[in-house]
Amino acid sequence: MDFVCNFPAISILMSLFSGIISSGLKQRAARMLNSILLLTVIALNATAFVYTLGTGQSFVYVMGKFPAPWGNEIRAGVLETMMATVFSLIMLLSLLGGEKKLHDEVEEDKIFLYYVLNDLLLSSLLALIYTNDIFTAYVFIEINTIAACGLIMIRQNGRTIEASVRYMIMSLLGSGMILLSICLLYDITGHLLMSNIKEEVISLYAGGNYSVPLTVAISLICVGLAIKSALFPFHSWLPDAYGYSTVSSAAILSSLVSKGYIFLLIKIFYRVIGLDIIRNSKIINVLFVFGLAGMIFGSLSAMKEGDIRRMIAFSSVAQIGYIYMGFGLGTEVGMIASVFHILTHAATKSLLFISAIGLTEVSGGSRHFNEVTGAGFRNVIAGIGFTVGSLSMVGLPAFAGFISKILFAQAALNNVRKMLPVLIVLGISTILNAIYFLKTVLRIYTPVETSYYKPLLIKDQKLYSVVIIMFVIINFILGLLSGSITNWITLGLEMFA
Repeated sequence: MDFVCNFPAISILMSLFSGIISSGLKQRAARMLNSILLLTVIALNATAFVYTLGTGQSFVYVMGKFPAPWGNEIRAGVLETMMATVFSLIMLLSLLGGEKKLHDEVEEDKIFLYYVLNDLLLSSLLALIYTNDIFTAYVFIEINTIAACGLIMIRQNGRTIEASVRYMIMSLLGSGMILLSICLLYDITGHLLMSNIKEEVISLYAGGNYSVPLTVAISLICVGLAIKSALFPFHSWLPDAYGYSTVSSAAILSSLVSKGYIFLLIKIFYRVIGLDIIRNSKIINVLFVFGLAGMIFGSLSAMKEGDIRRMIAFSSVAQIGYIYMGFGLGTEVGMIASVFHILTHAATKSLLFISAIGLTEVSGGSRHFNEVTGAGFRNVIAGIGFTVGSLSMVGLPAFAGFISKILFAQAALNNVRKMLPVLIVLGISTILNAIYFLKTVLRIYTPVETSYYKPLLIKDQKLYSVVIIMFVIINFILGLLSGSITNWITLGLEMFA
């Protein structure tokens, strides 16, 4: 086995140990260790991505000396390594983009704890991406939940405490359903490794055995992960969690945490149950309906908001609906579109949250639309970032969001029964996106005569400006190099199977 095959495991272990070490460091040292960790993880996973792309096949890393079915495994292919690289990069940029505001949002003696939580969150995301053991996935789901809850409530005010409690209740409900599903799968298959479970499930399904428990297990795990990823109508915790946490937390939670759960669901579709069985189950139609509903109701809720950050948060409900709608199509093209939209949403939503804080900073700290009028002139780089993010969400050509919507439309054409509702809802959702995002862009570029808001120049916020520029570049890369990226996604899904 080539040494590069150790990199996924090293990344997970480094993140865990970094969290432990950071708990004994002061804030500056913890921040530096976190930055070094993220840069190292990006480099390791990018190298693994190039390696799997070159070999054209995934590899299995066995933990310890115990092979399947007794031991634990990590499985890495093109899709896993690409996701791990992108997730790590977005987390780094999100932390750097919100670093300036962190001291205003978090008490000084708790800032080191903020980086501890981020290290644990990174380790859990990497484990969800790489693990080939379904119970290990559950363990890291719980680590992810606790770390995410901590990132919400570390900014201690009434709204964040309420939001974190609501988030914890909903997350534990989802976790309980996932655990019940794992217990059922273990009971009827006798395995915890994903590939071994799939062999047994296919055999049982072909023989017509345990059809009811298997259907229940599929339903529980799908609904459990849907709750944790805030699919409509399980999204009630989301607006406050994203809207009132620190800016970096909002960017990370919206872009990465929900996507980690969704990526795990994709792995379960391919590696645990089998895509053919998922297609034949009724649960895929439920996810399809909820996805379509989320696309509409998430956008309608965003339109009614007068708070710029809560508007962006409700927009996430709509965008998650897109992903589940792609799953509901039950086709390979629909799955490719959903995976691409995970990348699109992860990059764009972080850009919007980081840009929004720059706009509110030059608006007296207010997040209401009346106060952010003209903010694009007072903070030029934040205005540019928010405009690029908005245009991407609307789906203008050359932006990442345009490619996502084209892929979803193409996927709809491959499914005659579901084509019409997808195209109708896709069109309505795009119009609604344009209404609330372009309305906000017009507002921040509406000239207003005022002298009591001090403008911020690029030279006064160099690190912040670099972060915005990096996010903009990522968005254009996704939009302009989509052909190569979709090819990688296709290859990665083939490796899954």
